[in-house]
Parts: sequence; structure tokens; C-alpha cells
Amino acid sequence: MKWQGRQGSSNVEDKRGKSKGLLGGGIGTIIIIIVIYLLGGDPSGIMQNATDPSNQTTEEYNPSAKEQELAEFSSVVLKETEDTWTKLFNEQGKSYRCPKLVLFSEAVQSGCGAASANSGPFYCPADEKVYINLQFFEELGSRYGAPGDFAMAYVIAHEVGHHVQLLLGINEKYESYRNRLSETEFNKMTVRLELQADYFAGVWAHYAERMNLLEEGDLEEALTAASAVGDDRLQKQAQGHVNPDTFTHGTSEQRSRWFMKGFRSGDMYGGDTFAASVL
Repeated sequence: MKWQGRQGSSNVEDKRGKSKGLLGGGIGTIIIIIVIYLLGGDPSGIMQNATDPSNQTTEEYNPSAKEQELAEFSSVVLKETEDTWTKLFNEQGKSYRCPKLVLFSEAVQSGCGAASANSGPFYCPADEKVYINLQFFEELGSRYGAPGDFAMAYVIAHEVGHHVQLLLGINEKYESYRNRLSETEFNKMTVRLELQADYFAGVWAHYAERMNLLEEGDLEEALTAASAVGDDRLQKQAQGHVNPDTFTHGTSEQRSRWFMKGFRSGDMYGGDTFAASVL
């Protein structure tokens, strides 16, 4: 991706080296329950809030040159999503409210609860922020077999896709199903939510290509990343078998296909996964 020299976003909060204690006793104690290995989603239903300020610690943080480059890259990608979605929303007579991107290291306190460095990137609708531990980007290549800068851009664009869902009222509709459906049926709704975020990531990539930001191999990197975090692949690697009833993000094939659908169309309203008869 051609990102060097491009403007970064002003909506980045760097909390690396700052954390809230996630272990210990007292009323501030919380239990982190985040689905590791999966990207994105709304963690509000699986994380408990923790607000005890006595647990807060601050350490001097000296990122490596590589990590600092990743921070700058993330800021540029965020700015590109801001420009694209602002334009698309304006064309529909709507206003786009930019999300914040929070960079963290050991742990972080979000509006949806606390998260540790072991959790993947996530979007919190309560505070409209995307949270990323930059070490995940290294794992994206080493653990998930999805290296490359546009693979990382896909991750950010996917999380921003959840913010788009919030602004369009889709997240509110999704949350209305939480207490009305069984766990299995609600999981199916979550898959639809995640696949739509993949579609929105593809929509952004469509305009990134039109801006001549993509380089040879970038699209393949994004597709590899989308496939790498499919529920079927992750479950097969982790437990040796697949249980579709517990899927929350979609299969590798579905995630790649919905991303490509968004990439080909560039239509923000062309990815209604909730109405789709076949995912």
C-alpha cells in the first residue's frame, strides 16, 4: 500500500505503556472474556466493566522503530477511511462521525470493559473507538499466515466497518436480538454483523484502489487475512474440528467473498447481510 508521506489521522490516542490492572482483588476486579484469534465485533456482551482507578499504572514505554512505523501506518489508514466514509455519507445526505483509534500495549480500559494484550483488535460502540495492540499485526503474519501492509489495513477497515454499522443504526438493530434469541441463533446474527463489516472493509478498499493507493499483491493480502480469520479455519487449528453453531464471524470463504463483494461494488448499501438468504 502506498502510504508513506500521506497524512495521518488526528483521531489517534496512544495509550501504550498505560494500563489498568486486570488482576487482583477488590470491586475493581474483572474477568476478561474475549474470543481470542477473532477480529472485531462488539465485545460489550462478553466483557465486564472495570472502573477502579486504583488499578491504573503508567510505565515508560519505548516502542521499537518497527512498532512506531506500524503506529504511523495505522494512523494513515485511519485517515484514509475517514476521507472515504465522510465522502460516502455526505453523498447520502448524512454526516460521518469519525471514530478514535486507541493504540495500547499490555492492557486497556475501554467503554465496553477491559482488554488485555491477548485480545485481538476490537471496536467498542459505547465509546466509538477502535482498539489495537500493534503486536497483533506481527502475529497476523507469523501466527495467521497473513503478512503484508494491506492485510493490516483490512483489519483496521473491518473495525471501522463496525463503526459505520453503528452510525447507520445497524448495530442497534443487532443488539435488539441479544435477549430474544437463543445463543445459537444469536451467533448467526453475529456472523451477519461481522460479514457486513468485511463488506464495508471491501467498500473502503474499492476507493483506496481508485485513489491509486493499492500496489501489486495488496488485494491478495487482504483476502488472505480475511480467510485466515474464518471461524472454520481457526476452530480447525485450535481444536481439530469445526462446530458451525458456535461460529461468530463466518467461514474463511464467506469472509473473503463479502470483502470482495464490497471491493467490486463500492456501494455502501450493497451489503445487507441481514437480508441475505445465502451468506
